Amino acid sequence: MVNAHRGGAERTSEAQALPVTIKPDRTLRAKITDSCGLTCTFCHNEGTPVSVDNRGRGGGEGSRTFVTLGRSGRSSIYANRNGVGFLASTMRADDELRDALTVMGRGMELDELHLTGGEPTLHPAVAELVALGAEAGFRVCMTSNGENGERVLARCAEAGLDRINLSIFGTTPEELADVQESRFRDIGLAARKIDALERTIETALQNGVKVSANIVVPNGAHIPRVHRLFERYSDKLSIRLLNSLSDGMDSIGAINQVLDELGAVPVAHHMTAGVSGYRTEYALPSGRVVYFKKIRPTRLSVTCSTCRFRDPSTCEEGYYGLRLYRSAEGGYLVGVCIQRMDLCLPVEEFVTSSLASEVRELRDRELANPDEVLRHLAGESA
Repeated sequence: MVNAHRGGAERTSEAQALPVTIKPDRTLRAKITDSCGLTCTFCHNEGTPVSVDNRGRGGGEGSRTFVTLGRSGRSSIYANRNGVGFLASTMRADDELRDALTVMGRGMELDELHLTGGEPTLHPAVAELVALGAEAGFRVCMTSNGENGERVLARCAEAGLDRINLSIFGTTPEELADVQESRFRDIGLAARKIDALERTIETALQNGVKVSANIVVPNGAHIPRVHRLFERYSDKLSIRLLNSLSDGMDSIGAINQVLDELGAVPVAHHMTAGVSGYRTEYALPSGRVVYFKKIRPTRLSVTCSTCRFRDPSTCEEGYYGLRLYRSAEGGYLVGVCIQRMDLCLPVEEFVTSSLASEVRELRDRELANPDEVLRHLAGESA
């Protein structure tokens, strides 16, 4: 039986005998800055080239040639093949951004603004951006590596920041350094970054900001690292284990092993109509909660069916969500896929486009037909 309402639907999945909550995706991810103090080798940089390495490169729009690994040491793993035609610039807390948020909020029925980067805590006016988003009617959240949160989160909390999602790559300097570009594997620097992360967590909690940790688990070799992360952080924040798509079943198997070793018991599924991510909630013997965040394939009806990356082996995720960029050439752009940045459109053009209609149609169809979403869970348990 499905109990449907405007905010979503709840039902018990017969396939897995767990409660399932389904809500509509109403989130806009805004890349507020391209700056970052880490050089993680797996970074997609929200689909855009690293600006500091590419200033002055290329000709007119559509004929750009960008480097994906430059002097900064930072990566942008899709920028050499995703058709991106612009560099991202720093967003400003001004009327232009307010107008862009208003148009997107009304045109796409959005109510959450998620600040990304680069590293959003390095934005010189991040608290002002939080305030602007809150004033525009959005619940404002942020994804961060924690390197600068101690300095800015008190002001962000006062401005209305609701939650911060922290990407945590290691508990030791060696673990963090190991995922940095080879020229920047500095143990001393990594140690300082981990200390900064600790202070960011404490600052957020002291100022009433909810804190979540995202931990990617590629394979079994990372299981001891995950246990150390739980020992250090599980009593302070909500932890989400993420599988690595490139590592396939090795990653999923490693996460399941971690959950078994922790004595975790599944209690619910949380799914979002219109995007690919969903979470299974587990209860630990201590009473704490941990989430296993997975990917189910979602496809826009026309755009994804004709895409050059439509083969599931090339694109396992499909449509993920709406992203907002400020172009270095001026104006705000909306994207729907970091592997297809050639699809980006100016805000006013996007909300009246067929692409926006596909996004709304996917969300509304899945919300109205929860069985379509739940079929993935049935397939998992088969």
